[in-house]
Amino acid sequence: MPQAATTPNIIPGLRYLDAPAAIDWLVSVLGFEAAFVVPGDDGGIAHAQLRLGAGMIMLGSVRPGVWPVHSPRETGMATQGVYICVADIDAHYRRAKSAGAEIIQELQDTDYGSREFALRDPEGHPWSLGTYDPYAPHAEAP
Repeated sequence: MPQAATTPNIIPGLRYLDAPAAIDWLVSVLGFEAAFVVPGDDGGIAHAQLRLGAGMIMLGSVRPGVWPVHSPRETGMATQGVYICVADIDAHYRRAKSAGAEIIQELQDTDYGSREFALRDPEGHPWSLGTYDPYAPHAEAP
């Protein structure tokens, strides 16, 4: 959870069919730094943080049933999401559930230290909320 009002708490998140190749491209073509990468069990990426200057994006491999399973090139649509750091994730989850939001990932604890859930807005865009602060120091990937 961000401690200072000047710490960004909205970090764009993206999913890729081939996340390792996407990381390579973002690093080599756009100059991002792969600051933190957690490999997935299937050869994909469970979680990655790429920095460019003071900015950051997070990304990972597509997870069928949770995130879109086609690339924007295939569908003609964006498959982006937004991640928001929050202090009281359980309260946010309860509020979303009671409002009837479409939960696409139930509240859970992750292998990289977050407690989080995801939902779709009325237009179908995915949003993730969690306690994970990518700006805080963290343990090395397994």
